[in-house]
Amino acid sequence: MTDHRKLFIPGPTEVLPEVRAELSRPMIGHRFPECAELIGSIIPLVQHMLYTKNMIYLSTSSGTGLMEAAVRNCVRETCLCFVNGAFSKRFMQIAESNGKKTIPVEIDWGKGFSARMVEQALEQHEVDAIALVHNETSTAAMSDIYGIAGVMKKHPEVSFLVDMVSSMAGVKLEIDELGVDVALASGQKALALPPGIAVAAISGRALEKARTVQNRGFYFDFLNVEKNYAKNQTHITPTIPHLYAMKKQMELIIDEGLENRWQRHHQMAERVRAWAGEHFEVFTEEGYRSETLTCITNTRNINISEMNKKLAERGMVLGNGYGQLKDKTFRIAHMGELTLADIEELLGAIDEILGH
Repeated sequence: MTDHRKLFIPGPTEVLPEVRAELSRPMIGHRFPECAELIGSIIPLVQHMLYTKNMIYLSTSSGTGLMEAAVRNCVRETCLCFVNGAFSKRFMQIAESNGKKTIPVEIDWGKGFSARMVEQALEQHEVDAIALVHNETSTAAMSDIYGIAGVMKKHPEVSFLVDMVSSMAGVKLEIDELGVDVALASGQKALALPPGIAVAAISGRALEKARTVQNRGFYFDFLNVEKNYAKNQTHITPTIPHLYAMKKQMELIIDEGLENRWQRHHQMAERVRAWAGEHFEVFTEEGYRSETLTCITNTRNINISEMNKKLAERGMVLGNGYGQLKDKTFRIAHMGELTLADIEELLGAIDEILGH
């Protein structure tokens, strides 16, 4: 068995050796000019990747921290929560635990939200924010973010809060065109960084809303972030090693070419879906299937844990189903720095194990 199992799980994902090497740089002070220069070099790269001029928040947390930040800063009273899996349910629970009133719009796991669904919900309820998970990692359902954005433009008074945890850096997301107020993601998914850093693009409208919201807390207060943003500083001590790694990774993403990156993810997704359709079934509703991971129905009732043990002997691992879908489904991630050749290697190994 190899020391390292190549990760085909939906996070953490593979981190390139040259990115890992950046984590071991000598430490600097977070108020040193070198740190401000480091942060200042990362921000335009992230803005370029997200097609935005919005403020970029680099957070020493997971994406869950930024979900909490979004609701604390941009929900004044009531949030419409679109729930179609475990992480969209978590978004709602975070809002509730912060004292916000929530109105759930729930659909079956494996389905995605359409523009019409969002439009109907907004017609029926008076809210000041919506919380949506673009790419539901538990089910690999990717909702129609561009269609939904068209609906949201008719409701400028409603904050548009979007968890892009497992789609950002794997899918083309034009934040300014979409009009998303808070677009947030974890580093350990398609961004292909070690866990411990998260990123958000925060609109000017979100900052204005935050000024009207009470009890935003301190650690995740957007206005504290904004005060330091112009100086390329953070209001708390950031994870400096991750900043070095993020700079390197963002340079690699830009060097690859954004369109090339989106196309690579699409090709991997197409290949996995074709394989799943041949040997099992794709769990996720057609038309809403993720570009960064695929959830596969375990139609043959295989022992997923045993399959993973055999994959481990070959230096690989994939993801079991999440929560209520454990053993009923399994998930193959095709995000970050994985390539089509990596996917072919994994699928070939599974075919060999299962005797295809």
